[in-house]
Amino acid sequence: MNKVILMGRLTRDPEVRYTQSNNTLVASFSLAVNRRFVRQGEERQADFINIVAWSKLGEFCSKYFKKGQQVGVIGRIQTRNWEDDQGQKHYVTEVVAEEAYFADSKREGEAGGNFDATFGAMPQAAETSDFEVSSGDDLPF
Repeated sequence: MNKVILMGRLTRDPEVRYTQSNNTLVASFSLAVNRRFVRQGEERQADFINIVAWSKLGEFCSKYFKKGQQVGVIGRIQTRNWEDDQGQKHYVTEVVAEEAYFADSKREGEAGGNFDATFGAMPQAAETSDFEVSSGDDLPF
């Protein structure tokens, strides 16, 4: 299974480009993800993870994600390589985003209303649902 869950801050605004073959949008950005432990007397370390988001998810990221924001990304690790014009081989490891979330708390003055702060996730049930909320006492198991 290849599944990655990351939470970190954007190191730059997402960069958008389009594929040559079928003009598909792809957004790329980098997340600074803090390491869990800090050695005594040292500053907290962070890893800088490259993220790519395709099509509608890439459009969402490019439109709403900005440098410094804390975001969550769920996706998969991908490695690829290519040879440049000088014959030099290049290798890159990146996360291909499948879901993206805002992880900052909402500040006053930011876009509000009924905006769904996730993209790529299952939709939330509406408040006017036909289902009853159970206390758990009457469950058959």
